[in-house]
Amino acid sequence: MSQSGDDSRETSIPTTPAPTKVVGVRRLKEAMAKPASTRIFTVANQKGGVGKTTTTVNIAAALSMGGLRVLVIDLDPQGNASTALGVPHRDNAGIYEVLMGSSDISTVVQKVAGFPVLDCISSNTSLANAEINLVSMVARELQLKEALETISVNYDYIFIDCPPSLGLLTVNAFAAAKELLIPIQAEYYALEGLSQLLETYAVVKKRLNPTLNLSTIVLTMFDGRTRLANDVAANVRSHFPNELIDIPIPRAVRVSEAPSYSQTVMTYDPLSPGAIAYMQVAREIAERGKVKEENFDSNVVSINYKKDGEIA
Repeated sequence: MSQSGDDSRETSIPTTPAPTKVVGVRRLKEAMAKPASTRIFTVANQKGGVGKTTTTVNIAAALSMGGLRVLVIDLDPQGNASTALGVPHRDNAGIYEVLMGSSDISTVVQKVAGFPVLDCISSNTSLANAEINLVSMVARELQLKEALETISVNYDYIFIDCPPSLGLLTVNAFAAAKELLIPIQAEYYALEGLSQLLETYAVVKKRLNPTLNLSTIVLTMFDGRTRLANDVAANVRSHFPNELIDIPIPRAVRVSEAPSYSQTVMTYDPLSPGAIAYMQVAREIAERGKVKEENFDSNVVSINYKKDGEIA
């Protein structure tokens, strides 16, 4: 039977679409809660293909749409986060020059089109050499942390997208961050690699960054029709009940397509299931980090009331 001309994008011949410019500024009607201080997340998992970059750029985009000031640092030599956010990253100065000390971090920040306050510090082709060049540097694990201290006050959220390894770039990210966000693909291999990542986290927390906190776990590429995905979700839920944001990100074509148009799914197809899930995850992250309201104590206030005949 012949197929119609409007085949789905999954079955069509792959092509390289031209980047589509985002027109206008995307904002949510209901703003998201501001954190008490800047929250710096490292998004890490040494297993490749689990959705680190996709999770980073879409949560960052959603938070920016919610009225928060957000910075994404593309620490992966592949530069996929820079591509998804539509910023140049081939020949321009980026995070590599900051790590090497040849550029000030404030000079390499690029604004992402289509969002109120969403900035990006891009990767570039030179970043692949960083692992080697950092070895001989003094305090090599702290280069990113020292650079971030000068600009972190300008943002509510900073996300560091890590490469799929546990080398010096990832250790720099661990040392610079306050919180660790781990995307876990709903498959068995993802759980196997988690133990090694947690070992690295424990070492960095002990020796370099005592304040680093594993605060957030997100399940990605979730297919609720399979027993394996549900078993993985149940396993993660039992071991990390407080860290897991129990809003799985579904396997969705739109999420995978968006970067080829130099966009996040938030602008590419904001009503798709993947975009809606990432928006819910971002709002949950914002709710967890918002300023806690102080309890009202009537006993303290009552001392200011005057008694009959007294002058207040």
